Amino acid sequence: MTGNEPDPSQPEQPANQALRARVPDHVADGCFSTGAIVMTGPSEFIVDFLQTIGRPHRIARRIVIPHNVMPQFIDALEKNIDLYRNRFGDPPKPNQPPQDPNARRPSPQEIYDDLKLPDEVLSGTYANGVMIGHGANEFGLDFLTSFFPQSAVSARVFLSAGQVPRLLDSLKGAVNQLSQRRQEPPQGQSHSYDPNQDFKPQEPPPSDNADGDDDDSGVDNGNGPV
Repeated sequence: MTGNEPDPSQPEQPANQALRARVPDHVADGCFSTGAIVMTGPSEFIVDFLQTIGRPHRIARRIVIPHNVMPQFIDALEKNIDLYRNRFGDPPKPNQPPQDPNARRPSPQEIYDDLKLPDEVLSGTYANGVMIGHGANEFGLDFLTSFFPQSAVSARVFLSAGQVPRLLDSLKGAVNQLSQRRQEPPQGQSHSYDPNQDFKPQEPPPSDNADGDDDDSGVDNGNGPV
């Protein structure tokens, strides 16, 4: 068999498979998020997208992303932010209330005690790819499951443009923290999950509303699913 002939034992993986990802009806509407919390598990990152407009504050979507996929998600997000800047300028920075540097930082448990976590969100939604689109005011994140024979959108989340650089910083911080932790344990020991250390909240603004401008066509990282 020559190098140009397909291997019949392997399923065909078209280059633009992600661009043809199926969008189930229950996912199509998506949800709007005002911030995110990123946590590091033993083999995956957990990204909790929050809704903090009105009470109770709640976790709208929980996305479970394997460790090896997160750097590709970060790369795709950086490229989309660059595309946004080239067309619209820097994303607006949300106003932040003044913070007391001496104030005690709440523990992860205290933060989650103030968040409603619905049963249907508790176990999270798996994703091993993402497609990203943006307009002048919002970014849309389509999280994918890229399995043969059909990629599908497992969750759809919308963020205001000003939230995206902060999300990117949180994701980078979690990856850097994981890299450091992997170098710290003595040989033969693995790092166990500690919620008090493997926890990186992105502080949401008090209020942030979607403004309903039309989105651009979707932009991915140039290679289909990340």
